[in-house]
Amino acid sequence: MSGRSYRLGRRQDAVDRTRRAILVAARDLLVAGEPQEISAGAVAKRAGVSRVTVYNQFGSKAGLLAALAAGAQGEQPIPAGIEPADLLRRRIVESCSRWATDPALFRGLLKGPNLDPESSIEDRALAERLAASDLLRPGCSLKEAEDVIGALTSFPVFDRLHKNGRRSPAFVAGILMRLAAAILA
Repeated sequence: MSGRSYRLGRRQDAVDRTRRAILVAARDLLVAGEPQEISAGAVAKRAGVSRVTVYNQFGSKAGLLAALAAGAQGEQPIPAGIEPADLLRRRIVESCSRWATDPALFRGLLKGPNLDPESSIEDRALAERLAASDLLRPGCSLKEAEDVIGALTSFPVFDRLHKNGRRSPAFVAGILMRLAAAILA
């Protein structure tokens, strides 16, 4: 057995630094161009690592883009017991805050494949909670509520209302909450 001992703390720090460097390189390339043009080789070169390192960290280009989106989104779990109308308000405010963190990145990600298939599941669950609490306006179907929630919490709608930072995320959230009233009783 070798006398060399590994210090996981230092090694983990190095792994974390490498991962951050790869994510920063991918973000920079994404903001500068098209997602289709981003390759493991280009990201690796910009980050100062090998292509194998990129694949070891993320598995694929899709995995890298998904990690980039997830890191930028930074979603927090929602505690149980929140009233559905408050949950809708919170979801709108949090989505505005999230989109405002790096609009250029989200514009670049938007050009690629949908990286958040879970959002439609969350939209449906929130629509069902609103319906179960009798908070949807008469005649509003679950599908309509789901679609409206998805639109109100989407990046394209936020980006249009945000006006490149001329409107604050809180101001945009206020506009979106007034629009949400269209589905609420």
